[in-house]
Amino acid sequence: MEMASIIHQYYNAFMIKYADTLLPGHLKAMNAILGCRTPASGELYVQCPDCGHAEWRPLSCGHRSCPKCQNHVTSQWIDQQQAKLLPVLYFMVTFTLPYELRSLTWYNQKTVYSIFFTCVAGTLKDFGLNPKNLGAEIGMTMALHTNNRKLDFHPHIHVVVPGGGVNKRRRQWKKKKGKYLFNKKAMAKVFRARFLTALNKAGFSIPKRVPKEWVVDCTHVGKGISALKYLSRYLYRGVISEKNIVSNKNGQVTFKYIESKTGNTLYRTLKGEDFLHLILQHVLPKGLRRVRDYGFLHGNAKKLLSLVQLILHVVIEEIKQRPRPVFKCPRCQSPMVILGFRQSVWESG
Repeated sequence: MEMASIIHQYYNAFMIKYADTLLPGHLKAMNAILGCRTPASGELYVQCPDCGHAEWRPLSCGHRSCPKCQNHVTSQWIDQQQAKLLPVLYFMVTFTLPYELRSLTWYNQKTVYSIFFTCVAGTLKDFGLNPKNLGAEIGMTMALHTNNRKLDFHPHIHVVVPGGGVNKRRRQWKKKKGKYLFNKKAMAKVFRARFLTALNKAGFSIPKRVPKEWVVDCTHVGKGISALKYLSRYLYRGVISEKNIVSNKNGQVTFKYIESKTGNTLYRTLKGEDFLHLILQHVLPKGLRRVRDYGFLHGNAKKLLSLVQLILHVVIEEIKQRPRPVFKCPRCQSPMVILGFRQSVWESG
């Protein structure tokens, strides 16, 4: 079940019902998905060096909300993160915004998400620096997710944290013992206070019924690679895989999802235009980075990361650039050679 065909079918009904709430990025995402792997996204002229067969091949749109695109980019990101993995236990910490703040977040995404990242990073950093917890600088990889399993708007940040930190002054690694990082209730309390204070400073009006207790979850995730792969799942390919769209008939679209608590496969059915709105509400504003590194994992902290790797006796391997998939000849299956390019209709128009 292709997303492009669903957009084609329900586009008019969607615009009639939701035009007043659309953001520019939503229209751009729809146009990109509609044109993906068609001449609208540009074409390459390729030829097989073995049998001589030549043809035009359409390009992918490259939009990060397209369910068909960015597999190569996702693989590259995992390769880069895997090169930073340390021989320590890892934790996944999840900070979730309460329901009462979701409307405010939706209408002010760039500002609120920036505050969200800053407050999460500051909270974890200070808990790490506290001598009662660890007394060292930690590293963090954060990813913003805006949906729950049912694809409702549910902004939260997942943080993958190596179990330990570095004391720069002593050039010492301090290991976090056991399967416990920091007290999640204490983190939730500090995060709530900082987030609401930051909203006030930014000039936002805080809803009256904001709960006193917020949710922060912290789990042990072993060696970390499984958590990184989980984070990468929706970073560059939208919030739903086309294989999970199971039906489109009688004006309704049905998709499946796995319930987190039970592991059961459940189904959700909506009108076509409502399904499109459900998907498009997770398109992020232009320029907003969904994934970010902090502490000794930050891109500007390479010397500090090298120190950590030296202390932990990490064997540093050269990162090989993952090659892009090649076009295969439909006749003999040999790799084809690119001979020309034809720009997209959007660029030429």
